Amino acid sequence: MSDRISEKFTQKRLTDSKEADADEDVEETRYELKTEKCGILHVYVQGNIQNLTLTTPLFLTIHDIGSNHTEFHRLVEHPCMAKLKARSVWVHVELPGQEFEAPDLSDSYSFPSMQEIGEDLVHVLNFFNIKYCVVMGEGAGANIAARFVMSFPDRALGAILINFHASVAGIMQYFNEKMMSWKLNAVGMNTTAEQYLIFHKFGNQMESRSDKDKAVTEYVKNLEKRMNAKNLRLYVEAYLNRNDICQQLKEKMKVDTMLVVGTRSSHVSAVEETQSHMDPKITTMVRIDDCGDVFADAPDTFAYDMLLFCQGLGLFSALPMSRHGSICS
Repeated sequence: MSDRISEKFTQKRLTDSKEADADEDVEETRYELKTEKCGILHVYVQGNIQNLTLTTPLFLTIHDIGSNHTEFHRLVEHPCMAKLKARSVWVHVELPGQEFEAPDLSDSYSFPSMQEIGEDLVHVLNFFNIKYCVVMGEGAGANIAARFVMSFPDRALGAILINFHASVAGIMQYFNEKMMSWKLNAVGMNTTAEQYLIFHKFGNQMESRSDKDKAVTEYVKNLEKRMNAKNLRLYVEAYLNRNDICQQLKEKMKVDTMLVVGTRSSHVSAVEETQSHMDPKITTMVRIDDCGDVFADAPDTFAYDMLLFCQGLGLFSALPMSRHGSICS
């Protein structure tokens, strides 16, 4: 069982980095939970979880390597998500040591496997007395989310998986991630690691992004100044050492699932391969055109597709949707 080991608090976070000119009030509450295999997990809640009912849409999110829960926080705060945010509760899981300005994890700490993290997520639901949720993950977080669903299918209404790789790392991915992990361990954050994580996050054809300098600069600034390279390496290694779950998907992924990938993403082939192993009756593939990073490049399109998917689950039924873009109006 999970235990709260510190009181919740509403926190303030700097907008971009420690050098930001002003603080930003953050509408989220942080909890620290003790779990079986992950140890202490930081969990951030957006919305009124105290008044949660069986009809309140609740989303459980898990972030990718090279990021943390703030990726999902920014998504929820986007204007196109306002109508969804007002009617839902979001529970963001931050994996051990991945928060900004995190201290080094202890040398004695054994970073959990992808499977162990997935299984530990049920403790988050139990702690908040959540009966079931829509689970959402990106990249490595999508792999963890799928493992959670397969382990506890009765606790998930549906799954939204962005850039989901179900297979083991390919030869080139293994080599690149192994080299990145070695360098993170040997020299800390470095150019090789940064370039790989940029490609992992933003995808192909970065030169065609009109705002690429701003997007990459902000991302690199967080990597260099706010992410703990030693801790990040542990998450990368866990993802690199994942086992193949492709053959389990059709039998064990028993909930409606939306796979999401941008057409400029570096993950297109892997997501399409994953789709081929899933039950087509309950799997929806969403390809977002001219997009690398779904959250940064096309939040309005993602919000629209997410709403349609959730309405198919019986959620947000009172929220009208007549055409693409009307969610932002």
